[in-house]
Formats: sequence, structure tokens, C-alpha cells
Amino acid sequence: MKMNPLKTALALLAVSATIASCNPSTKNSDGDTQDSTALSDSVGAIAVNPLKHSKEFPGATLKIASITSEKVGTDSAKVTVKYDVSNFELTAQTEHEHHMANSHEGQHIHFILDNKPYAALYKPEHNVTVALNSEHYLMSFLSRSYHESIKTAEASKLIKFKVTADGKIEELPAPSELSLFYSRPKGDYKGEDTKALLLDFFVANGTLGADGNKVKADINGQEFTLDQWVPYEILNLPMGENTVKLTLVDKDGNAVTGDNVTVERKINLSAE
Repeated sequence: MKMNPLKTALALLAVSATIASCNPSTKNSDGDTQDSTALSDSVGAIAVNPLKHSKEFPGATLKIASITSEKVGTDSAKVTVKYDVSNFELTAQTEHEHHMANSHEGQHIHFILDNKPYAALYKPEHNVTVALNSEHYLMSFLSRSYHESIKTAEASKLIKFKVTADGKIEELPAPSELSLFYSRPKGDYKGEDTKALLLDFFVANGTLGADGNKVKADINGQEFTLDQWVPYEILNLPMGENTVKLTLVDKDGNAVTGDNVTVERKINLSAE
């Protein structure tokens, strides 16, 4: 059957419009198209989409009130960190409309030592045991109840310290280099929590942008380039073990060198 050229052209335009409406571009603060993220699709490929902060906390402040240590045993020290929190209520539930994993214990502090999995603090104090004569980075920030960081300098604190051979704390100069701290996803997810996972990280001493530094997210071998410092959702992850690796890259896509620039995590998803 011979096709009418006009009808064929109109049909192609309709298909193109449908594709565009299903894959909307988004803009960063400068109006540039941002992120090479994929949107969810019918074939079930992993998707990473930027999200808006569901609630802001103007004036929220986190400070380290004190950091002390005491020698325990022959080769370790117990480090105790105490915080001052202002304009932010620990243990309160954050208002939100999404269905990602939420802590029943409420808002908290993320305590990230040496870019290892964070401890969630529902009281403004924490202690951890470390080796004598060792140096450490400590990133702390306020978190909504569903684990999304408050991304302001006032709501976070990055320090570097040393525990001496006799178990004393020696505070080192504040880190000034561009750094990336991994936060979410983390641990095990079950049932409804497996449908959309929060991807969240903390950038210190720098920014991300379409023409600047970015974060490369490698999820089960599928790569996404993120040029906004916002929360993201991960969709279509398979059940079982999944690998998430985040790496800071420069404007040309080259890996940034230094401490705290790349980190990898294993997470597990199960139907029940």
C-alpha cells in the first residue's frame, strides 16, 4: 500500500513529540541542560533522576562542640564527638511526598568517618574506637528523616584530626581540597523501599556544574554523569546485590586526585 507522504511526516512528528514528553530535559541554576541521567523506561534499564529538596531548613546549623579521646587497651583510643545543633529538631519526622526509605526515628546527624558507611545519630553525641597514631577525616551533616543531607556549609562540618600514640586528639588543619562523601544508598532494602532508592552525597570545598566538576556514578556498570548537587532517585535496580561507585571528575571527565574523591558501596535488595 502506498503511504501518503504528508501523513507519514505527521506520524513521525507525533512519535518525536511523545518521546520528548517522556524524556524532559532539566535545567541547573544557570539555565544549562544538566545531567546525563537516564529516565525510567519500558525495558527496565537503571535510571537516575534528579529530585527537588522536599523541605528546606533555613538557619539549620551543626557545630562540633568538642572532640576528645581516651586510650583504651594497648593500641586503641575511644574518640567522643559532641555537637551543637540549632534550628533543627533531631528525631522529628520530615514532611515529604515520596516513598523512599524513611527512618522511623526521625531526623538525625550523619557521622561519616574516613568515608565509611555513616552512623545515624539521633542524639548530638557519638563515640568511635580508632587505632593509636592514626589520622582521620570526619564529615558530619544534618539529615532529613529519609536520609537526604542538608547541603549547606552551616549544616555541615568537615574536620581532620590525629589520635597520637598516647591516645590524645590533635586537630589538623581544616581540609581545603575538593572532596566527595558518600551517603546513600546504604545497606539493605526490602519490599516497597526497593522501588526508588535515594542517591545522595556531600560535596565539600567546591561545587558541581555543567561546565565544571561533576560526579560520575557507576551503578552495576552503567554510568551516569551528575552535574548538580541535589538528591537523586535510582529506579529499576534488580533484586540482590548491587554496586554503586561515586567518583569526582573534572570538567573534562578526568578523575580528580586526592583523598575522598571516590568511594564504592555494595547494597542489597530483596522482595521481602
